[in-house]
Amino acid sequence: MEISEQLLCLFSASVTESADGYTIEVPKREVDTGEIAVGETYRVALIDDAAAASTTIDESSTTDADSDEPQPPVEPGELRYVEIEDIGKQGDGIARVERGYVIIVPGGEIGERVKIEVSEVKSNFAVGEIIEEDF
Repeated sequence: MEISEQLLCLFSASVTESADGYTIEVPKREVDTGEIAVGETYRVALIDDAAAASTTIDESSTTDADSDEPQPPVEPGELRYVEIEDIGKQGDGIARVERGYVIIVPGGEIGERVKIEVSEVKSNFAVGEIIEEDF
């Protein structure tokens, strides 16, 4: 599955039924961070939790044409807003960004939305330090 480089935000939500249709609620923090705005129109992609675990990366979207490996979507020193989705075996928070790329966040708790600074980048994961909590 290809995930667009134009991805503005990523969050988990449930579909709820309303009187005239169905609703997916966008968390307030997604608007507060300035990535999306009330009243604007956006394309929405729905990914089943089971399907997300087996996501493949579209290698044609990499920026380094000489490499067979996809490049990490983050760089050391980069600031990011992430949501902790899981806890790893060592007790660290796990967040996912573009293309399902994993960022390990020591001290992160499930459901917490934090601002991190990426401190280490590897081909298949990065480490981010919390610099601000609860957005």
